[in-house]
Amino acid sequence: MTINQSGWKPTAPADRGDAAGATFTGNKALMLEEPLIFEIGDDQTTGVDFAAGDVAGSRLGGLSRKDPIGLPGLSEPETVRHYTRLSRQNYAIDLGLFPLGSCTMKHNPRLNEKMARLPGFADVHPLQPIDTVQGALAVIHQLAHWLVTLTGMHSVAMSPKAGAHGELCGILAIKAALAKRGEGHRKVILVPESAHGTNPATAAFAGFSVEDIPATAEGRVDTAALTARLGPDVAGVMITNPNTCGLFERDLKAISDAVHAAGGYVYCDGANFNAIVGRVRPGDLGVDAMHINLHKTFSTPHGGGGPGSGPVVFSEALTPFAPLPFVERDGDQFRLVEEENAEEHHADSFGRMVAFHGQMGMFTRALTYILSHGADGLRQVAEDAVLNANYVLRRLEDTLDAPFAGSGPCMHEAIFSDRGLAPGFSTIDIAKALIDEGYHPMTMYFPLVVHGAMLVEPTETESKAALDQFIGALRSVAERAKAGDAALKTAPHFAPRARLDETLAARKPVLVWKPTAAEAQAAE
Repeated sequence: MTINQSGWKPTAPADRGDAAGATFTGNKALMLEEPLIFEIGDDQTTGVDFAAGDVAGSRLGGLSRKDPIGLPGLSEPETVRHYTRLSRQNYAIDLGLFPLGSCTMKHNPRLNEKMARLPGFADVHPLQPIDTVQGALAVIHQLAHWLVTLTGMHSVAMSPKAGAHGELCGILAIKAALAKRGEGHRKVILVPESAHGTNPATAAFAGFSVEDIPATAEGRVDTAALTARLGPDVAGVMITNPNTCGLFERDLKAISDAVHAAGGYVYCDGANFNAIVGRVRPGDLGVDAMHINLHKTFSTPHGGGGPGSGPVVFSEALTPFAPLPFVERDGDQFRLVEEENAEEHHADSFGRMVAFHGQMGMFTRALTYILSHGADGLRQVAEDAVLNANYVLRRLEDTLDAPFAGSGPCMHEAIFSDRGLAPGFSTIDIAKALIDEGYHPMTMYFPLVVHGAMLVEPTETESKAALDQFIGALRSVAERAKAGDAALKTAPHFAPRARLDETLAARKPVLVWKPTAAEAQAAE
């Protein structure tokens, strides 16, 4: 156990003796035990007194409820306390380091939130007259300029709502381009093993068949295998760079040249753009389309169901087929191009991705982040993200198996495997024990090319002190797993809930609460 500079030494749970036992309430200090809301209230009562209604005078006609609704009757304080207690059991980036690999769970500066809440941005409506939203259109136009400049591409579609939505946008543009050329027979999309899992799903959804391309022993695309498969039936390739093994695809320019020579297009999954922003322009590598997750690279909120934003940048070859709408400068004014116009431009657009123009709040946050950093600051973002990931990799490679440690420096994320753990122990045991250490587990069992994968992305927003604490926790758990510590098999021990059977929960989810026989009898 590390003692900090002040000499203070934290008390380990094992040192607390009987004090760590059960409590009458089930609470553990300020971590309050919380049952289901149905178990708190009583569906026979309400938290508010209502006067008896005039049933004879009801204006609901035959739509009046005939059976009890079955919801618990809670007072307002009981309801607020319930959801507040549940919220305290969530892990969040504002609580600690979030080591999810390939997800870039970085800190979102509060300045971004303040800007997004300014009047004129927070209350803007997509159906307002164009002359009343010139400021909002200016934000979209300026952000689009930055995205095109940073990627070295020709144009950008701002409307896609998330990464997978952006993938579909790019693939539909490729499909439209092939149809325009009279090559609709090209139905195969090549997807390397190191690509993101949504890539093959997107291609299949768009009507293409998917063929895998193997990875080399060092975790990169097998360029020879890919070029050997190119032919008149191949529409293109979907490649992730940096890839999901946390490595830069050094042969991407050669791959792009080969795909173009064979008549196909190159889609690059830009989810990991955070690792190369300001350092590498995908357009220089021959990429035809790439989505950018604003929440990963430019710090708009991530998770919680949205709203997401995944603008797609296009090469000059695919620009005519990009979706509508887009913002265009017309003198001192901005306008929205929302319809195909054969006499003007964009007559070959494949259509629209969404009803309106994209996520205004996300655009405002992303542009704020970009302007706060500037070009040199964005370059430092990538450099610090890569530095932090390599620090994690080198500090842990003597304890955890790092399958690609010999392939050179990693990019934004470090990958480990469960090789070398004691018999019967695996990645899941390490992940569950990390919960006891106060961390959300890293990404597990992905990518599939690494057995028992543990993918860690520290991002650029974590300090060395924060990384050292996480490294110490992961090292401790890994050493216990290598020593065969049986306590890991039942971890977590200090979380509000013990180890769950995630497989059973996913296959047989219980989505409706039903009272036990004793509870039903008591209610009667």
